[in-house]
Amino acid sequence: MTEPTDTDGNTGGPLAPDPEPTRSRRRGLAAVLGDLRAVDGALYAAVASTDTPTLDRSLRRLSRAADHSRISLGIAAALALGGARARGAALVGVGAVAVTSTAANLLGKRLVRRPRPDREAARVTVGRHVPMPASASFPSGHTASAVAFATAVGVVLPAAAAPLGALATAVGYSRVHTGVHYPGDVVAGAVLGVAGAATALAVAAAAPVPGLRAAYPVAPVPSAPV
Repeated sequence: MTEPTDTDGNTGGPLAPDPEPTRSRRRGLAAVLGDLRAVDGALYAAVASTDTPTLDRSLRRLSRAADHSRISLGIAAALALGGARARGAALVGVGAVAVTSTAANLLGKRLVRRPRPDREAARVTVGRHVPMPASASFPSGHTASAVAFATAVGVVLPAAAAPLGALATAVGYSRVHTGVHYPGDVVAGAVLGVAGAATALAVAAAAPVPGLRAAYPVAPVPSAPV
C-alpha cells in the first residue's frame, strides 16, 4: 500500500517531509521575540528607576495634554487661521491623525492585545503618574497620532517639521516616563504614525485640497510643437 500524496506529489503520513525545519524556525522567531521583550522591559525599568524630579511634572503634564490629540488639534486650529498653505497643512495633519488613530485603536491594539506595564512593580515614581488607560499597550496611540501630525504638516510646511518632530518625540517619551507604555510601544506607534501621514499625504496629492496645490505642484504640460 502506498502513502497518499497531494496534488504536488508530496507524500503524507509517516513518509511526509520532516516538519522539524519549520518548528526550528518558529522556535527561533519565538526566541528573538522573547529577547526583544526582555530588552523592552529592561529599558522600561531603566527609565522608571532613573530619578528625574525636574522633568517629572513637565512630562506628566505633556502626556496628559496629548490625550485625544489635543495638542495636535490645537496647533491645527492655529494653522487654520493662517494662509491657504497653512490651512492645507492643518487639514492634512488632522486627516493623518484620524487615519492613524483609527489604525492604532481598531487594528493594532485589538490584534496584539499587549498588557500595560506593571507600573507599581517597576516602582515608577508616583509624581509621574497619569491615569493608566484601559486599552491595550501596543502600539502607543499618543505617539502614533503625534508623529502622524508632525510628519504630514512638516511635509507641507517644512519650517514646522523640526519643532513638531521634537514635540512628537517628547510626547512619545512622556508615555514611557509616566509608566503607561513600554519603549517598544512607542517605536511601533512612531512607525504607524509615519505610515498614517504617508496615507493622508497620498490622498491629498491624488485629490488636492485648497492650500495643498502649492505643496504638490503639477508639472506644466509641454506645448505641442508648431
